[in-house]
Amino acid sequence: MYAYSYSEYGSPDVLKYVELPIPRPKANEVLIRVCATTVSAGDWRSRSLTMPAGMGLIGRLVFGIREPRKQVLGTEFSGIIETVGADVTTFKLGDEVIGFPGASFGAHAEYIVMPATGKIVAKPENLTFEVAAAIAFGGTTAYDFLINKGQLRAGERVLINGASGSTGSACVQLAKYLGADVTGVCSAANSDLVRSLGADRVIDYKTEDFSQNGPQYNVVVDTVGTAPWKRTQHALVSGGRMLMIAGSSSDMILGGLKARLRGKRLIGGVASEAVTILRKVVQLTADGHLHPVIDRVFAFSHMVAAHTHVDTGHKKGNVVVRVATDLGPRKGLVPVLPDMPAPRQT
Repeated sequence: MYAYSYSEYGSPDVLKYVELPIPRPKANEVLIRVCATTVSAGDWRSRSLTMPAGMGLIGRLVFGIREPRKQVLGTEFSGIIETVGADVTTFKLGDEVIGFPGASFGAHAEYIVMPATGKIVAKPENLTFEVAAAIAFGGTTAYDFLINKGQLRAGERVLINGASGSTGSACVQLAKYLGADVTGVCSAANSDLVRSLGADRVIDYKTEDFSQNGPQYNVVVDTVGTAPWKRTQHALVSGGRMLMIAGSSSDMILGGLKARLRGKRLIGGVASEAVTILRKVVQLTADGHLHPVIDRVFAFSHMVAAHTHVDTGHKKGNVVVRVATDLGPRKGLVPVLPDMPAPRQT
């Protein structure tokens, strides 16, 4: 099989197109042919080792001190079951599935092996492979922070910083689905998109500081790490919650205490990758309550270009990579960029 691998941190150019053995599933595992995957913020951080302030050492401990521990990236995918292990009863050959390897990575390849009892769910028939591949990373993060950690309630006022990204766009939709009053913070270029997702109002971060108008929000969600506690505290009502999906090490360590001293809460940590959450966001998508935003669809041979686009910091929603070449036309999507000759092996 072919995959994209990297052995050093850096720009998208560190990615190499390589041929690897097709993995063989154990008795409790399944082999899945990857049809589509994404280049997520997790892939970007792991490849470039770009970390929030003060988190550089932690990043190396997580991803690999001298070189990447997981050399094939890819946090989420959709695909088709190719082989089932002897003990597997939950899936069968030909099943269409959505997988979420998350921090285990491995989806930037033509095949991946995962435990049958792991983070795999059936792909709803009404979802294309491209849409299905874009659900897990942003959707589960939004669900875990808004519902499990933040306990967002109907009628509350919530502000989402970074509302046009993968996680931010999912947050906007889930918050509106829960009955909240939603304000999105993004660039002016993405304001129409964020409104179309359900935001009641949109703030252009280049022209307005959301923290300067006095306490307004029950919940502020920072998905991109540009709204530290020292700013956000001024926008929260008494008893309000900051949900810090991305932020500095100082806020991670001391923010909770600072918030409590002001009668507020700062909730951070790592998003859960539980399969129960994956099932819920997939069902919400199948039922039409969550629509993963797709910026562009790249061909597998354009993986480096997909990473380069993510590196600009201006993607809207998700960047999808179509791995399989025989999926046929898919309606309602940004067309896949023209394919190129297979990259040279290294």
